[in-house]
Amino acid sequence: MKKIQQGFTLIELMIVVAIIGILAAVALPAYSDYQARAKVAAGLAEISAGKTAFEEVVNNGGTVAAVTDIGLQATTGNCAISVSGTTIVCTLANAPSQVNGKTITWTRDATTGAWSCATNAANKYAPKTCPGA
Repeated sequence: MKKIQQGFTLIELMIVVAIIGILAAVALPAYSDYQARAKVAAGLAEISAGKTAFEEVVNNGGTVAAVTDIGLQATTGNCAISVSGTTIVCTLANAPSQVNGKTITWTRDATTGAWSCATNAANKYAPKTCPGA
């Protein structure tokens, strides 16, 4: 009488579970880094929109004292935005722990009008246009 295989052996199932565990151990940190980079990029996009209005106010002889002066909201889903006479700052919120609370800053040179970007997030999370720490 022939014996017909009924299913997988325990050892085969354990090998499959081990392989899935190894793949998950590699994928989860990579995904977390991806989320952090995306959050920094989203914060940068939100404050970049205010540069044009900032320039318009300054070129018309005014000063920027509040976020609403340049058409932005003080709080968004990605950051808390603040401004001064020469800067627009995004403090990241609702972000992965690697970048939560970090800042992205657009700074306007008062004499040349040139904008420069900087962030205190690690360089691997910062967009190429905005170098990190």
